[in-house]
Amino acid sequence: MRDRLVSALCDEDYKFLGVPDPDLRGSWEHCRDIVLAAEASGFDNVLLPSGYALGVDSTAFAAGIAPATTRSQLLLAVRMGEMWPPQLVRQLATIDRMASGRLAVDIISGDLPGESLDSEPRYAWTREYMQVVRALLDGQSVDHHGEFLDLVLDPPGATTVSGHCPPFYLGGFSEAAKETAAAESDVFLTWPDTVEGVAATVDDMAARAARYGRNLRCGLRSHVIVRDTEAEVRVAATRLVSKLDDNRGTTIRNLSLDAASVGVSRQSELRDLSDDEGFVEDGLWTGIGRARSGAGAAIVGDSDQVLAKLEAYRSVGIEAFILSGYPHLAECDLVGRHMLPRIDHGLLPPS
Repeated sequence: MRDRLVSALCDEDYKFLGVPDPDLRGSWEHCRDIVLAAEASGFDNVLLPSGYALGVDSTAFAAGIAPATTRSQLLLAVRMGEMWPPQLVRQLATIDRMASGRLAVDIISGDLPGESLDSEPRYAWTREYMQVVRALLDGQSVDHHGEFLDLVLDPPGATTVSGHCPPFYLGGFSEAAKETAAAESDVFLTWPDTVEGVAATVDDMAARAARYGRNLRCGLRSHVIVRDTEAEVRVAATRLVSKLDDNRGTTIRNLSLDAASVGVSRQSELRDLSDDEGFVEDGLWTGIGRARSGAGAAIVGDSDQVLAKLEAYRSVGIEAFILSGYPHLAECDLVGRHMLPRIDHGLLPPS
């Protein structure tokens, strides 16, 4: 079981959900502190998200933070199409060198800033970019004549430490997204859902990948709230949304370029299915989604309960967890102290 933390590059760190705090904005200083704290706490990877309207540039940040870390991998989010592939390949290879081979790439297929494409052409675009970028990072020449890219090119002089393309992570819930992930990614990322819902997604993606003759790992992107007792968790969850104005929450959700996606619709459906306290099933709280367009639920409980929930997801095929909490630094410390040592030593409670 591999564990990751999300850095707050997209101005999405809060003490009270939906209430901006100048001290928690996605600055170089704040996000640097999160990454360094995550490494010190024992997280093995940190997601560096990408958002045009909401935060600092993820690629530039990765280049800056790579030499400051020694152990944690960097899962760099890159929106396909924002950078011309030959330049992107050199950037990724260089950052991987700066990180001593600790780079992975989170492929983003949302609309480009100022543009809008339907899902199918957007993922066709993404698929071509992934094919070309992977080939060049694998040291192969490309002779590609597609719908969106027309390139005849030798690989660049810049190479990754391994000489191969870093792992590609990709999420998305439309048919086009799932087919692209099945054909081109190494890890498919799903968002919070019931254990039964996640199991169905894992089975679906395994079958799709098999049709391409491939194996595909699956990961879960979720928030987490862990405290010493379940009662403390409920107090923390209630406090987190205690100052949230629903109109402000709607505005925040609509800021994202993926605000109308299939995945976002499913997160909304989960909120509608939840009880009066926001729980859609034991340990899965949907209140987070009142002010987020993306992953809109949290795994919550004391350390035994949260670890049992992670184990339940692992038992249905989830191999990686991308976790975040509010505020990022505080929850990073709590997860690092209460959970990671037990995960590292296999001390999981029975599911």
